[in-house]
Order: sequence, then C-alpha cells, then structure tokens
Amino acid sequence: MRNSKFIVSVAFAIGAISGISTAYAADLPARAYTKAPVMVAPAYNWTGFYVGLNGGYGWKDTSVNYTPNDPAAFLGTCGRIGGGTCVPPSSFNLRGALAGGQVGYNWQFNRNWLVGLETDLDWSDIKGFGNSPFHLGSTENAFFNATEHVRWFGTLRARLGFLPADALLIYATGGLAYGEVSTDLNVPNTVLRGTGSQSGGGFSYRCTAGGPPCFLGSQSQTMAGWTVGGGGEYMITRNITLKAEYLYVNLGHVSGVASAQATLGATTPASFTATFGSSSFNTARVGLNYKF
Repeated sequence: MRNSKFIVSVAFAIGAISGISTAYAADLPARAYTKAPVMVAPAYNWTGFYVGLNGGYGWKDTSVNYTPNDPAAFLGTCGRIGGGTCVPPSSFNLRGALAGGQVGYNWQFNRNWLVGLETDLDWSDIKGFGNSPFHLGSTENAFFNATEHVRWFGTLRARLGFLPADALLIYATGGLAYGEVSTDLNVPNTVLRGTGSQSGGGFSYRCTAGGPPCFLGSQSQTMAGWTVGGGGEYMITRNITLKAEYLYVNLGHVSGVASAQATLGATTPASFTATFGSSSFNTARVGLNYKF
C-alpha cells in the first residue's frame, strides 16, 4: 500500500515538472535563422576573344641632319669651295590619319581586374616635310628637301585592366611595335645657266642647267621597336564595346642617302646621308570591338 502511494506521488511530480517545462518552452521566442547571402554575377563578362576596327590621328616633332659622305660632297658644301656652305639641320612636324583593325583576348580573373593580349595593324599617313637652304658650291639658291612618312605600323601588346564598373574598363598597355618608314630626299636643280660641279677623291657631282635633280634618294625601311599607352573601353551591349586609346610608338632611328644624278667622267656619284630624329610618334585612336 505504501509502495503504491509512493509510485503515484512520483508520477504526479514528474507530470507537474513536465507541464511546467512545456509551458516555459512555449513562452520562449522562436530561434532566428540568417540566410546565406545570394551571390550576384556581374552584369557583364569581359572574358573572351574580340575583333574590331579603329581610326585616329598620329603626330610627332622631328628633325634631320645632313652629312657629306665623300670628298666631293664635302668640298662643295662644308669645304666652302666656290662659296659652298654646310647643309643646316631642319626641324619639322609629322601629322596624319591612321586606320586599321585589332584582334585580342581578355581574361577577367575577378570582378574588378582583367589581363589581355591584343595585336593590331594600321595604315598610316603620318608624314612631314623639311627644307634646308644652303650653297652647293657657287649655286647659292640650293635647297635640301626631306620627307619622312610612316606608311603603316602594328603592335603586339599586353593589357592590364581595372573595372570600376561592370561595363567600364580602364587599362594600361605596352609591348612590341613595328612598321614601315620611308624617306625621300632631293636637291632640286636650281642652276639657271652653266654647270655647278665638284670632284674629289674619285667622287663627283654635276648640276647642269635644265638637267636632272642635283641629288636624289628614296628609301623604305621596316623597323621594330616598342610601344606603351593606355585607354578606356565601354561595353555598350554584351557583345559590342567602344574604346578610346593613346599609344606612344618608337621604331628607332631612320636615315636615307641622296646621291648625285650626274657626275664628271668615270667617277662615283657623290652623296649625302640624312639622319632623322627618332622615328617615334603619338597616336590617338577610337574603335569598336565585337566580343565573341
């Protein structure tokens, strides 16, 4: 009998405790759960190949210096025979349009940065003309004319770009440059009567009134150098971008030779070497790219 009362008492106590625990748990606030942030992909992806067209303008300031290559050319100018004078240097500007195309690849390795490789090839009309008056022996009204012309150029460049916004790219670029530079040299025949001539050391020149140019020369050289620059590019659609770019291109030094067009007897034509300033120039271009 006592055992039965004890069991009933224990059961009653357990039931009371259980009821109190359940009521207390019901009064507690529900546990809050924080959702993981949703990863949002960039609206534009720059990774991939692209092709495009460009056009722009190029410019530079340059100079040319003249050196006689033989005794006859020296005597008729710096040697002052017959009143000759050295050919003075000339400074002039090169200006002109350019147009071409480009191919490249970008790899966007995170939301704000990309690297890329681009190659381009442009036709160029960047050219200029210098004029140096001098005395060729007794010919007092002689002129040495020089033309320099960048006919085409290309580059192969790495690019490092920063994306301040998904659709806007700002980049720095640099690498290899190459191109064709031509020079044209001439001393027009300004002899009004008689003959202007000089010989020495087996070389000579002869300028006769009504004859060909006294000296003439034309050369074309394919040169290699380097380039550096930067620009900006905007993604108009997911496949079309608009860019503006500046490049400094340096192809090294260019020179040319002008030789006498007529001589005295069986002698070698006298000549002058024209050494131009560094064949470097600035370009400003705009272009459109199509991204695959």
